[in-house]
Amino acid sequence: MKRLFLLFFPLLLLSCNSSAQDSKKAKIYPVSKSETEWKAALSPADFQVLRKKGTERAYSSKLNRVDQPGTFVCAACGNELYRTGNKFESGTGWPSFDRPIDEANVDYKPDGYAALEVLCANCGGHLGHRFNDGPRNTTGKRHCINGVALDFIPADAE
Repeated sequence: MKRLFLLFFPLLLLSCNSSAQDSKKAKIYPVSKSETEWKAALSPADFQVLRKKGTERAYSSKLNRVDQPGTFVCAACGNELYRTGNKFESGTGWPSFDRPIDEANVDYKPDGYAALEVLCANCGGHLGHRFNDGPRNTTGKRHCINGVALDFIPADAE
């Protein structure tokens, strides 16, 4: 009997694990495309960050230097994400914000680090990470966002 248990126990674990994974369905975002469609719509750098969860090289984004009034939108779908008024210099080499325009515009996912992954709530694109080391005089949060995941719309063009 003990041999039978040892023989079938791994199968029991697999079937339990499989049903648990089945219950975790991937979120369906309002803007959904196939990988081929995303590749056609995005530059290779945008695709690597937004769809494959890559990270651009620190200090490489021209958006680090943007301080004029305006809105930072998702480069994949145009969802309004951050305002210049919430941008700050974190010294990390990536555009940093203390909060999004609206919490409903972003999703957060545990990422196995001391941070949460930040995703566009409209298309599921990977934006960057949120840390708890932001400005203490505001939210205390730092949204460390890949510049290639964003487009900037100056306030006078909105």
